[in-house]
Amino acid sequence: MSNEILNNIQQYYGQILNTKDDLKTNACCTADVMPEYLRPLVRNIHPQVQDKFYGCGSPIPLNLESCTVLDLGSGSGRDSYLFSKLVGESGNVIGIDMTDEQLEVARKHIDYHTQLYNYAKPNVDFRKGYIEDLKASGIEDNSVDIVISNCVINLSPQKESVFSEIFRVLKPGGELYFSDVFANRRIPKKLQSDPVLSGECLSGALYTEDFRRIMQKSGWLDYRVVKSSEFKVNNTELEKKIGMIDFTSKTVRAFKVNLEDMCENYGHVAYYQGTIPQARHYYMLDDHHLFKTGLPYPICGNTANMLQQTRFSKHFRIEGDFSIHYGSFDCFSESTNSLNEMNCC
Repeated sequence: MSNEILNNIQQYYGQILNTKDDLKTNACCTADVMPEYLRPLVRNIHPQVQDKFYGCGSPIPLNLESCTVLDLGSGSGRDSYLFSKLVGESGNVIGIDMTDEQLEVARKHIDYHTQLYNYAKPNVDFRKGYIEDLKASGIEDNSVDIVISNCVINLSPQKESVFSEIFRVLKPGGELYFSDVFANRRIPKKLQSDPVLSGECLSGALYTEDFRRIMQKSGWLDYRVVKSSEFKVNNTELEKKIGMIDFTSKTVRAFKVNLEDMCENYGHVAYYQGTIPQARHYYMLDDHHLFKTGLPYPICGNTANMLQQTRFSKHFRIEGDFSIHYGSFDCFSESTNSLNEMNCC
């Protein structure tokens, strides 16, 4: 079935869809508020690149200067070109995609964006390949700072391979930050090879509990949801096939750091120093960790390592160590879901 699904996806995104307006549902392009500081940058990206963009969110983390970013399923290159600007001329962006037609659009506009950003040479490299086998595309072990993906992992028939490969290529302290479609139950086998349901990001949606299991198996004992929103299929023909399943669009982040399989309390306290330019007054790590500048926040051991073993270490002051254990930690005692409306990042 794997080759059949991949062939269906290549045909759907390479030959059937001409622009994002041809999609039958909003699963691949659900409404996710683009942070205000990014909107002018997006408007400057070449119109053809934007017309061919089929992402489902805004998986754009902060603090990217000089990073090496890997964009899985880069498609027409919209996110890659956005990252090209955010990492700066000293950073690098690698886009991986399996669809020739999409790669052609992305590569066509390399010079346009290099001149737009006033770079001496391009910092973007688009490669044909499969996200299940990044080594074949020349991505070495521990070589990437950040892996991002925008509504693409659901398209893969071999998701365990995808997450294992991501863990392999990330540097220690590196981050996976992606948006995708999730389901409240496993998708029936007979629907998984449906070409339209696959192309519309529905039949490959991960059951949330299977996602948790795959992440733990791949090396991530803890991951965090940044944003989550439910959506309806809103297509009569497709609803007849798959309307019994509830779908959610999520933005998820995971760090390659030392982690335990649940939140434990070692007495750590975090102080955000307000030094990330786009987040002077507060920084949202996930949907239940909002750090206001200068205020002390008790955090679990996993959160402490996510902040002090990553590129965020210079922006936080962490008090405490792992010498004394105080039991389990309730990381969900406070929720910041309502803060999505504040557009804080």
